[in-house]
Amino acid sequence: MTVVFDKPYEFVPPHRGDLWPSLIQSLRIVDLYLQWNEGVVDYESRNFDRLRASIDRGDGILLAPNHCRYADPLVLGWPARELGAHVYAMASWHLFNKGRFDAFAIQKMGGFSINREGTDRHALETAIEILATAERPLIIFPEGTTNRTNDVLKPLLDGVAFIARSAARRREKHCGGRVVMHPIAIKYLCESDFHDWADHQLRRIEDRLGWHKGVERSLLQRTVRLAEGLLALKEIEYLGESKSGPLPARRDNLIAHLLDRTERRLGIEPEHQVSARIRAIRTKVASRYFSADLAPDEKNGLHSDAAAASLAQELMSYPDCYLQRGQVTDTRIVETIQRMQESFLGKPDHGVPLRVVIQCGEAIDVPAEKARRGEPDPIMDQLRVSLSGMIDELSKEARPIEH
Repeated sequence: MTVVFDKPYEFVPPHRGDLWPSLIQSLRIVDLYLQWNEGVVDYESRNFDRLRASIDRGDGILLAPNHCRYADPLVLGWPARELGAHVYAMASWHLFNKGRFDAFAIQKMGGFSINREGTDRHALETAIEILATAERPLIIFPEGTTNRTNDVLKPLLDGVAFIARSAARRREKHCGGRVVMHPIAIKYLCESDFHDWADHQLRRIEDRLGWHKGVERSLLQRTVRLAEGLLALKEIEYLGESKSGPLPARRDNLIAHLLDRTERRLGIEPEHQVSARIRAIRTKVASRYFSADLAPDEKNGLHSDAAAASLAQELMSYPDCYLQRGQVTDTRIVETIQRMQESFLGKPDHGVPLRVVIQCGEAIDVPAEKARRGEPDPIMDQLRVSLSGMIDELSKEARPIEH
């Protein structure tokens, strides 16, 4: 859940010094955290000579990675270590509220908060300043949130182009320097055979549902069967009964019901894109929750509204054809199982060891001029094409599953 109900938003600035990030890198704390908490045990960085060239030129650098796991910001610390460079990163406000250690570590490594439920002028100005002064490379995830689906790129947020172009104008005015954007593709691969892990994890969920093993089924069949069963439970919870028909249509119908009902309750005019509708709901919930003294019933209602938006976002993470025969890989099954665990059990199991490939794309020059109003921004089109191409190629490195 993105909306934080414990306290109103307060901007968390980045730590500017080099001592803490140097100490954390030298002690390999990130390596240990990734292994113990995310199951990421090894990495490979590719084409980071491209980023080195931008650093050596003194460019303002925006790093724009795809975002499929919570581990993504931390794995980017590995190529940064190789380059001997520290980075800044824009991080969702809710990450600073997971615990004192997480908040401390994120900030000391260069993270600063962004309020995704409203306009955050502090965060925007901080990001623009970092790029305009070329203080350090800045990481911004253009998808906005974790999409949990490594082989699919979600729609990119236009705010990334606004930040980059604003910084380019400021930098051109003050020193004549450049701002560039490097697409970064992140792909997680199973380090070893995943079958025993997957069998055990599927059995855990099946046992929770009271399902008996019965007829022998493949891992793929069991994964799809569980996805359908868990969707049926949500349909019963929110629609009163389970539906029939293709899973994608049932998923979209439940998303539409969740968002329509919540928008009516909050008095929100629907947007066109599902992701925009979810953001609008969260923004309204956050503004109402902290705007005045609320009765307990109204607070509970806002909690329910935020939960409905979160469920809609989770359902969006089950894309069409992801588990279709002929396209399935070991990593796709692992992702789907972990996504179901997070939704149903509250926490995914990271017992399957992963290796991450981090690939740097060619620099995209950011012009100082504003993009034409009402038209897609060309630099976002370039970013989308570059990221999609790298992700498609990297997806082929996963092991295919025949049945």
